[in-house]
Amino acid sequence: MSDELTIQVPKGRQDVAGGASPRIMLATASIAPEGRHTTLSAAPLGLGSLDTNSTGGWHPRLHPVAASRLSIAVLLCVFSACLTTLDLPSVCAQLPDAQYGEVVPRDVREMYDKGLQFLAKSQAQDGSWSGGQTGPGTTGLALMVLLASGEDPNFGLYSSHVRKALRSLISQQNTTTGFLGNSMYHHGFGMLALAEAYGTVDDRNLWPSAQSNSKVSVGEALELAVRAAITSQKKNSFGGWRYSPDSTDADTSVSGSVLVGLLAARNAGIEVPDSSIDKAIEYYKSMTSNSGQVAYAGGFGGFEESLARISIGTLVYAVARRKDLPQYKAAIKYLTNRLESVPRQWPEYTRYYEAQALFQGDVEAWEKWDKLLVRQLKQTQKADGSFTSDFGPAVGTSMSLLALALNYKFLPIYER
Repeated sequence: MSDELTIQVPKGRQDVAGGASPRIMLATASIAPEGRHTTLSAAPLGLGSLDTNSTGGWHPRLHPVAASRLSIAVLLCVFSACLTTLDLPSVCAQLPDAQYGEVVPRDVREMYDKGLQFLAKSQAQDGSWSGGQTGPGTTGLALMVLLASGEDPNFGLYSSHVRKALRSLISQQNTTTGFLGNSMYHHGFGMLALAEAYGTVDDRNLWPSAQSNSKVSVGEALELAVRAAITSQKKNSFGGWRYSPDSTDADTSVSGSVLVGLLAARNAGIEVPDSSIDKAIEYYKSMTSNSGQVAYAGGFGGFEESLARISIGTLVYAVARRKDLPQYKAAIKYLTNRLESVPRQWPEYTRYYEAQALFQGDVEAWEKWDKLLVRQLKQTQKADGSFTSDFGPAVGTSMSLLALALNYKFLPIYER
């Protein structure tokens, strides 16, 4: 047996000045048999990023290639430890593969691949999607489908589509206010997509060389979007959001898109005041009944059943790390008791949120629900890979595929 075994483990997030995306620093450790010297060194590799959250500690956001290499390295570490009787709890305690679970089912992969091909073919030259609802929200949802596939966003099959979508998204941002599009719906979904791309997409190659000096980076656009959302919230006495950034009333649907975007930005390392998250959570608490139903707007009195709103409430409580709240417990119980319920309206919108809510709240319940989802979507996917929707095929396809994307678990917002 060799005297040494070289492994690679993440060292920490490296923030790069000048708008470049964070890079992974891989610490290379030479582990020798008992009694021999052990060395540690570090070198940068452009394989992904590492992000922090508000509780501290490092959470890896690895590109699949990096994750695969890390998994192999950790397995080698375990094997070496067994042979040499080394005690390596700090390195080997968390196996990355434990997060990803079983192999993605064939039906999911086939549907997802067909949907990806549809989105790639239907993307306009300017990076946007048409044929229904258009704008940065639609572009952001489709961008997240591309990022969630596991394809290398910088050099993979859809890397050019990723860059075009990001350029389109950033180009639609008001550089003064940071507002994305013409609605806080669009702003929320666009901000979420920027947060998921930040640290994953190397934006040094985002813009053509002739434009690179005059264009903002993904990180700069994300910070502007966060500032716009917080400025809008300060004008709102409810602590939430409505369609306009100047609205003084709020609803739980628009607020959900913005709040999830803010939470994703915070998870990506962007500064988001705790007071902003707390205000939004207080708003959702005021809109959640003891039964777990979530009202739309105007407080109590609007509690007709909406699996979409209940899912949104469950999701924001979970991602904000407020599972201790009785409102969260009531909402997740409501969902898990109705796994076979069919959405009465906006089915793709409902499934998009319900998938995330169940995954964050009860994995076993999500697994049961996901099997039902796969059957439903197999029956409704069109031959060209798209899904129909009142919002148009781009939105319908993106939201349907993102509901399936929990099976891949590549997007950072899907981390539990």
